[in-house]
Amino acid sequence: MEYDLQALAQLYKNALLNDVLPFWEKYSLDWEYGGYFTCINREGGVYDTDKFIWLQNRQVWTFAMLYNRLEKRDNWLKIAKNGADFLAQHGRDADGNWYFALTREGKPLVQPYNIFSDCFAAMAFSQYALASGEDWAKDVAMQAYNNVLRRQDNPKGKYNKIYAGTRPMKSLAVPMILANLTLEMEWLLPSETLDNILASTVDEVMRDFLNLERGLMYENVAPDGSKIDCFEGRLINPGHGIEAMWFIMDIAKRTKDTNTINQAVDVVLNILNFAWDNEYGGLYYFMDADGHPPQQLEWNQKLWWVHLESLVALAMAYGLTGRDLCWQWYQKMHSYTWSHFPDPEHGEWFGYLNGRGDVLLNLKGGKWKGCFHVPRGLYLCWMQFEALAGKSV
Repeated sequence: MEYDLQALAQLYKNALLNDVLPFWEKYSLDWEYGGYFTCINREGGVYDTDKFIWLQNRQVWTFAMLYNRLEKRDNWLKIAKNGADFLAQHGRDADGNWYFALTREGKPLVQPYNIFSDCFAAMAFSQYALASGEDWAKDVAMQAYNNVLRRQDNPKGKYNKIYAGTRPMKSLAVPMILANLTLEMEWLLPSETLDNILASTVDEVMRDFLNLERGLMYENVAPDGSKIDCFEGRLINPGHGIEAMWFIMDIAKRTKDTNTINQAVDVVLNILNFAWDNEYGGLYYFMDADGHPPQQLEWNQKLWWVHLESLVALAMAYGLTGRDLCWQWYQKMHSYTWSHFPDPEHGEWFGYLNGRGDVLLNLKGGKWKGCFHVPRGLYLCWMQFEALAGKSV
């Protein structure tokens, strides 16, 4: 089936503005204590009131970003402020590290055991500072960003349960998120700092984590980028690899670096070929590079964010290169994603399908799924197809 570019743009716009955002606006806002509920069942009911810092910051980012880039709706800024004020008051320990989880009222539940809470805090408060004009929010953003830079070589610090020195390895998650985060912080950083960090993170991702022999992005490698033959060293996380590649494309686009753009597109296509389930459709969640049984028991589940990030990457890849194979894969991914994840009855998207593509958990939000991947993916695809439709006129 061929898809019309303008119709695609309208599909994503309508899903974002008339389905997904209204769901979160209606059910997730905690006006009493501040912040957001993310554990939301299919119909919109709250089934747990704990607040996870990743998801709190991501929702601040989502509404502030849309306020900044799409439309200055007072309601969006008010929603972002509700989260930002709560997080600024309760989100950090005495040393300025961001917790993982809080109670509904804002009491610490889980220690700041890695830097990803800080990453999303920097993203959130950067966008909120831009939206609100509040200088204090800039300070929070920069403090969180500097935390990430300081801790990037040891992201879990004293909370790391790995025995030091026996099998040192580094994770793709750190440089890939630092690349995207740094681009998000562009308006707050000196241009030289921005360019240097973007260049070094792109270089690290494409040099150390990309296996040139297979064209796949590995999740964990030795500090020098060499392969390690163990569960973690053979791990392929298709969604992560594909998401990392659209981050790389986004950065390379700034400098018109067509070689890096094409290399990133090649990796996306390689991952899709490797990770597509030829029997039931969709992308596997985890895979072993050498075909051994993965240690993750959920390896064959089909997850919302993996497919959304693939749609973003393919739309971006097609827009940047015009390669027919990107368009073919986009249509295949679109057909699977749109027929499996959106909930036409109660709105928003399901997050977790089993290997056959049946709904496994009918939640709309939880400990890991919140107001982020769906609205971000819808917004980015809308923008891509609107631009492509404009070019084709």
